[in-house]
Amino acid sequence: MLGAILSLLVSGLIVGLLARFAVPGKDPLKLWQTIMLGIAGSLLGGVLAGLLGFIDGDDTVEAGEAVSSFLFALGGAIVLLILYRKLVLKRAITGPS
Repeated sequence: MLGAILSLLVSGLIVGLLARFAVPGKDPLKLWQTIMLGIAGSLLGGVLAGLLGFIDGDDTVEAGEAVSSFLFALGGAIVLLILYRKLVLKRAITGPS
């Protein structure tokens, strides 16, 4: 159980940091917010990948499914970060003005 929680936190951190790196501009996000961004983006991307048929519901993970899962997770985190900047911070996507 502890290993699952730690892997969730680490993968959320990695996806969140990559999303922050992909979208130019500074973010006032703390470490825990970056982790939550990655986890929420992974959930959003996973649901979307499942709905579009890029991943299936069986227990085996093939190489193509792993890559598409990661890309959808990253895309979901990027979308959430852009929405956060537009709706919460009320600023442009790439800068403070």
